Amino acid sequence: MGSPALGDRTLFPELEARSYLAHCAVAPTSTPVRAAAERALSDYARAGMGAVAPWLAERQQLRAALARLIGAERAEDVALTTGTTAGVVALAQCLPWRAGDAVVVLRGEFPTNVTPWLQAARQHDLAVRWLDADDFRPDGPGLDRLQATLADGRVRLVAVSAVQFQTGLAMPLAAMAAQAHARGAALFVDAIQAAGVLAIDVAATHIDYLACGAHKWIGGIEGAGFVYIAPQHIADLRPTVAGWLSHEDPVSFLFAGPGVLRYDRPIRERADFLEAGSLSAVGLAALGAAVALLEALGVAAIAEHVAAFHARVAPTLAELDFTDGRAREAHARSGIFAARPPADLDPQAVRLGLAERGVVVTAPEGWLRLGPHWSTPLAEAELFSGAVREVCAALRR
Repeated sequence: MGSPALGDRTLFPELEARSYLAHCAVAPTSTPVRAAAERALSDYARAGMGAVAPWLAERQQLRAALARLIGAERAEDVALTTGTTAGVVALAQCLPWRAGDAVVVLRGEFPTNVTPWLQAARQHDLAVRWLDADDFRPDGPGLDRLQATLADGRVRLVAVSAVQFQTGLAMPLAAMAAQAHARGAALFVDAIQAAGVLAIDVAATHIDYLACGAHKWIGGIEGAGFVYIAPQHIADLRPTVAGWLSHEDPVSFLFAGPGVLRYDRPIRERADFLEAGSLSAVGLAALGAAVALLEALGVAAIAEHVAAFHARVAPTLAELDFTDGRAREAHARSGIFAARPPADLDPQAVRLGLAERGVVVTAPEGWLRLGPHWSTPLAEAELFSGAVREVCAALRR
């Protein structure tokens, strides 16, 4: 099957695009990820219920690998989910809100990290306090405004994406966590635009809660993800979304004699109480294989490779009068290179023109968004540059 190597597409033999720069949207499926998914399907086809126990055992290994990926100290602080949204919704419903609490959300965020908090606010009589995501550039007023928002002590939680989906801005998570904690608030992080391409260290950064999906930079498939809960918060959560698999010893009644079925077994005081029912064996198998590829390469090396690709396309985009949406400071950049086309060029027309030339990018909210990853050859920067020059010239004819 082969080992992963930076700039090598060998593990993506069926990928049709000449240059696939949309890992910030949906990752293409690598050979190892596909093989893991097919192995799970084959096991269930061959053994039916006999496949369940072996794959459940692999989930503990997966939790440990995910804990390493985000710098968590314990695998038991990680729960498996069906994706980022499922994790955000579960936490929003389980936090111990009090009427009159406030939650901070950011304009410009992907709705995954806004809608569940707004719903919790309606349900629990919370105040919603808005800040602007773009204010958190290193030279912006974001941290000062956050400090002012936290000043009255009513804020219970600050919700932020580690990386902003439009511009690729990497948020100052450590500083935000410090400010929140100083006023008795917690920090929740949506990590889907960071995990797998930027280093995350929940312990060093003092992140309280985190949710992530598998299908972007991690390289898994849709329908799988995970949640991290800092150990000091587990006991505070209300098991509002608990299901039959949330109990201690939840399946013993299926294999023991009569009289074992009970409904009063305690809910587990671990993050995995959120694993309330059946999860996708296929999606989690794929996630495990994807994380193994990241571990083999090292996220720091991946980040350097992606930055090198960005450096190669930046001069062309500047030459064509695109506005570079990245932060000037390297520490506030991510895997996303966002550039706004000149006013006479429609971003979606540019995107479609690139697609016609075999270059796949995305264009949310007027930004042309490039998301190369570890498998992207640096030579594809020249391919992109030639294609975008052609597209701009064609659109101006």
